[in-house]
Amino acid sequence: MTETSAHIEGTEEAKRALLVVDVQNDFCEGGSLPVEGGREVAARISRLVNSEHSYALVVASRDWHEPESSNAGHFDEWPAHCVQGTPGAEYAPELDTTGVDVHVRKGQGVPAYSAFEGVTDDGRALLDVLREQGITAVDVCGIATDHCVRASALDAAEAGLTVRLLEGLHAGVAPDTVASALEEMRAAGCMEVSP
Repeated sequence: MTETSAHIEGTEEAKRALLVVDVQNDFCEGGSLPVEGGREVAARISRLVNSEHSYALVVASRDWHEPESSNAGHFDEWPAHCVQGTPGAEYAPELDTTGVDVHVRKGQGVPAYSAFEGVTDDGRALLDVLREQGITAVDVCGIATDHCVRASALDAAEAGLTVRLLEGLHAGVAPDTVASALEEMRAAGCMEVSP
């Protein structure tokens, strides 16, 4: 499913956004729910965001769970992570967010995997923000390939956006679940491309 960006038809016509999913301390090495390679992925994403790119919009999502709550059972399934106001909920320091145009928070009191379940600081849904900006395509990267990246890519595809997963800019929990997630994203029409 790998193609280079130059070989994708319609790339020039598409108004594209970069969606950086959940690159947070708790999901990187040393966090409460770490994914191996998370910090390296964060650094690679920063290099992309800080380079000359053609993205009309750069969006970053974060899990933002409520303290003193099971978050509707989410913390029964997973260790407590990305709790509002804690260092674990902050972006990983390897991710330079100065080039991020829109920040989305998700999981406030409820389980939420997809960035499309989140809202901006002023309460707008991600899909509404993308539509307001005329975005027709998204490149997805971040953590974890087999959970929140997968859910975000599938929701983007379901919303009618052209979706590409950026090769080398995502990290997953386990090889078997990553393989399954990649297959599910392929089946939904998502392509994996070199950034």
